[in-house]
Amino acid sequence: METITIQHKTQKAVTGKKPLIAKIIPSLFWALFLGNLLYTVLLYPNFPTGNIEHFIRFNGFSQLLWATVTFFAAIVSYYASTYFKHRAQLSSFMWHCLAFTFSVMLLVVSEHVGLLILSWLLMGLFMSRLIGLDSTWGEARQAKGFSRSYFLVGSLLLGIGVCLPAFYVGSYSLSTILAKLDGIPNVILLVSTVCIILAALIQSAIFPFHKWLLSAMTAPTPASALMHAGFVNGSGILLTLFATLLLATDSLDILFIIGGLTAIVAQFTKLIQVNVKQRLACSTIAQMGFMIMQCGLGFFNAAITHLILHGFYKASLFLSSGEEIQQSNPKAPPIIQIKWFQAIIVVLFSLIGAYLFARLTGKGMHWDSGIFLTLVASIAVGQATYNIVKQQLLSGWQKLVLPPVLFLSGIGIYALLYNWVTLLMADIAVASVHMPVSTLQIGFGIIFLIGFFLMKLGVYRKIPWIYVKLMNLSQPHKNTVLTYKNENQ
Repeated sequence: METITIQHKTQKAVTGKKPLIAKIIPSLFWALFLGNLLYTVLLYPNFPTGNIEHFIRFNGFSQLLWATVTFFAAIVSYYASTYFKHRAQLSSFMWHCLAFTFSVMLLVVSEHVGLLILSWLLMGLFMSRLIGLDSTWGEARQAKGFSRSYFLVGSLLLGIGVCLPAFYVGSYSLSTILAKLDGIPNVILLVSTVCIILAALIQSAIFPFHKWLLSAMTAPTPASALMHAGFVNGSGILLTLFATLLLATDSLDILFIIGGLTAIVAQFTKLIQVNVKQRLACSTIAQMGFMIMQCGLGFFNAAITHLILHGFYKASLFLSSGEEIQQSNPKAPPIIQIKWFQAIIVVLFSLIGAYLFARLTGKGMHWDSGIFLTLVASIAVGQATYNIVKQQLLSGWQKLVLPPVLFLSGIGIYALLYNWVTLLMADIAVASVHMPVSTLQIGFGIIFLIGFFLMKLGVYRKIPWIYVKLMNLSQPHKNTVLTYKNENQ
């Protein structure tokens, strides 16, 4: 729908020379990224910690996120400079991309609660403008208003959650508030925690707040890449900043369950999508569920690592989504069938992958919450192995060689990045905490595994009411789909 609309408009657009802003802003982002990268390399791992009048805070964590954010902004803005054919849309996107990026950079260095709330609000407002960038498109206007209402509610909840303890403590410094949690009444801490968690869930489009992301398909592809690579990941940053509060209120199990349920359901809904961007949106919701799940396990450093890797992965997929639209043809549903020796290979490599993951990252070596992350890694390796052994074009020795090569390199890269992120988060109050395994976690882990295998075996396709329920659950808001005709048609 978005592709047809843009093609229709660009046929009438006056092309000509690109506006100067389309050259300046990508160059600015590249300069910022290279500067941050050079600074990181020169000072790693001993970054100075700075605090400017309790308003701005600089440390290794903020440096890591600044380098990541500016890199994504540079890639997306450079892509956008050749994507848009309409000068007005190109200029508008560049200005909003610049404003959005700076609001994210402000968020990660905010020490004053006022700046934190303001940056969170600005992120939502600028993103809603990017979603509705084509103001002549009725559905885009509806999607902009619909998403903006979600972001405003999320900002209000964050404001309540942060200001309640701030007023009680009598300080607006984030570090001061978190250091004095012991003196704050439990009811205030509980209300504050609920509000902050809800704000995080809304921004990450976690069920049942996922409709705004599914309705945001009106955003042009560069805006979608920016949204899925950066905006929705903001909840991981927020939850990491308030990890001390979450621990003080014993709220991690709630995040673990909500994130796990979202990850499974979103994976189900992804499999029944036929629109490439809708499928990517469901994939993002599932990945955000995994990120929230990692926070619930107490591994905030793993959540930040996941945030960065997901940003690279999803930005790449969105920026190349047009190629899939041109090259793909409708296909019959896959037949789920695996032979006994293939099953043995999958199980074997899953166990080997889990062991390597545990050895390289240190997670899963003891009876604590790290076991669940190792379990997820084992499932990922098993899935990758299954995708290889079922390929008919590969020979027998290729099916044996490719799995270890892929998961060895993949787990190695992840372990390297995880350890690097952990060092950069050394001055964060809580980067990770090994939680004891509880009966609740074991029970939900079993449910998670059952749901995963039901999904992979395609059982849901044989139960019509489940299929219909999943299809309805994964639809955007009705006002953002086929409500208006384009004014130029």
